[in-house]
Amino acid sequence: MTKERIQKVLAKIGKGSRRDMERAIEEGRVRLNGEPAKLGDRAGLGDQIELDGKPVKIEQIKARRVLVYNKPEGEVSTRRDPEGRPTVFDRLPALPGERWIVVGRLDLNTSGLLLFTNDGELANRLMHPSGMIDREYAVRILGEVRPEHVQAMHEGVELEDGPARFTDIQEFGGSGANSWYHVVIMEGRNREVRRLWESQGLKVSRLKRVRYGSVFLDADVRAGTWKELPKAEVDKLAGLVELPKAPWKSILAGKHDPNRRKMEHQRTRRSVASKGPKKANRTR
Repeated sequence: MTKERIQKVLAKIGKGSRRDMERAIEEGRVRLNGEPAKLGDRAGLGDQIELDGKPVKIEQIKARRVLVYNKPEGEVSTRRDPEGRPTVFDRLPALPGERWIVVGRLDLNTSGLLLFTNDGELANRLMHPSGMIDREYAVRILGEVRPEHVQAMHEGVELEDGPARFTDIQEFGGSGANSWYHVVIMEGRNREVRRLWESQGLKVSRLKRVRYGSVFLDADVRAGTWKELPKAEVDKLAGLVELPKAPWKSILAGKHDPNRRKMEHQRTRRSVASKGPKKANRTR
């Protein structure tokens, strides 16, 4: 392992996103070889790092893991909530010695796909605007959507925090108070999808993220459950942000997959249904 910037090293081994680690360094919570660390310091194997007074073991790159989580409405996207509301971290599997990092956030009333990873560098690149990672949402709209509304949101609208636009808008059926659209956006600013529609005098009554980059929300991931991405999909996702392949090991080895029981039950029901009722044995 060659020496890299200390915030990048800490992110790679799962201590948080690179942005989180930069903040920790600025707050004086990181020490390198006994001295307060500074942004720009480099570290590698053989260096001693402390984070919040605890030693951090620098190792070769750990297995890169990614979870797909189907967030229900009513959960917050923070690790802890001072109001005691449920968080998106509550139902995730334990990751001894590491921590899950959420890739972007969804507001309280938005549901759908959230990605979690133990690789802080991957999380940082997927969230950073320079990565140009597109996000797709299913949106239910109250009000009449006219062609000029669609054109304006395609070309760009000036919001209070700068210009914004959808790169794609597709109608998905319905009418009146039940008109559905799929929209694609390249950023993850706060409430950006809702604010774009509101700029046209339209109200979003339901919002669900269905895709993040190359990852789609599969129908078998019910609200409040998670699914582990296989190595091929993890490598594809990392490739979108020009990260090399990394070791992979399933977190499910010897553990309970929350979706497995449901899938096995469905397969059993289909199997029984296909065979039909058994004929009774007749004896003379």
